[in-house]
Amino acid sequence: MPDCRVGKSDFLICKTAAVTSAPGSRDTPPNTRQISYTAPGADGAGTAPVQRPVLAAFDFDGTLTTGGSTWPFLAAMSGRRRLILAAARLWPRILYGTLVGGSAVDSAKEALFTMVLAGIPEADLRVRAAEFGREHYRRRARPDTRSRLDWHLAAGHTVVIVSASPECYVTPVAQDLGASGVIATRLQVDESGLLTGKLAGANCRGPEKAARLAEWWAASAGSGGGDAGGEHDKAGGGDAGGEHDQAGGGDAGGGGRHEKPFVWAYGNSAGDRELLRSADVGVDAGRLGRLGKLRSFRRLASFADDMANSAGDVASRS
Repeated sequence: MPDCRVGKSDFLICKTAAVTSAPGSRDTPPNTRQISYTAPGADGAGTAPVQRPVLAAFDFDGTLTTGGSTWPFLAAMSGRRRLILAAARLWPRILYGTLVGGSAVDSAKEALFTMVLAGIPEADLRVRAAEFGREHYRRRARPDTRSRLDWHLAAGHTVVIVSASPECYVTPVAQDLGASGVIATRLQVDESGLLTGKLAGANCRGPEKAARLAEWWAASAGSGGGDAGGEHDKAGGGDAGGEHDQAGGGDAGGGGRHEKPFVWAYGNSAGDRELLRSADVGVDAGRLGRLGKLRSFRRLASFADDMANSAGDVASRS
């Protein structure tokens, strides 16, 4: 069981016990499906040990992979010519969204999706999106973050992928990786089973990531084991790959989903900032170091010893 204490501002500080492996074998972390810590009393002193299940949330583009996936996905679904023509018509909105961010990004994204994806049968999308997602990950996978994801899985933690990319191709990758769920941008499907090109719900970026992760954890209470697959609503404003609230996948320890989890969050861009801030441990998996948007968070490289020696410190969040 990890040795934990409450640090400044009641943030949790833990240290896991080192585990040795046989020469030549793959190192694995200790079985820390739950984090134990001492809850602060009214006088600030610790009172009793408290168990918390552990949840690890990973961004997709730029974190689990190198580079983005949305543009290649659109080209794969509609052809390069159609994508180029749509981008040419929308370039002022796309440029504006890139510069100012926020709702301008969401609006430009939906406009582009509408021009490129509208009218594609959902059944075709699912097959082609799965093929695209798996091939994209095969070519663009980051070994360092994959190792970290495997480290969490080996410890019995619940792993979820949280992405602004379309859920229809992130889900097959998540299933292959052993993740318990996917929280990503959903595409609207009309009553006839065709994509409208619009988003079903909000673009899963910024504060939306943190909010939907909390909702996913709460909604998955009592769900059985499973993988990142799931059903979705289809008729009238349904979506192509709905959020898999019932894809519980492991129980993250006997404590149950009604308990607030101890959250690790990994991201690489400004769109992940709120997710990392909401976590107990936010990890910057970007490649820009001190020049990156998430430079105030601990760097992924600082946890190298965890993966190599199965020992690490859980620091208070920024």
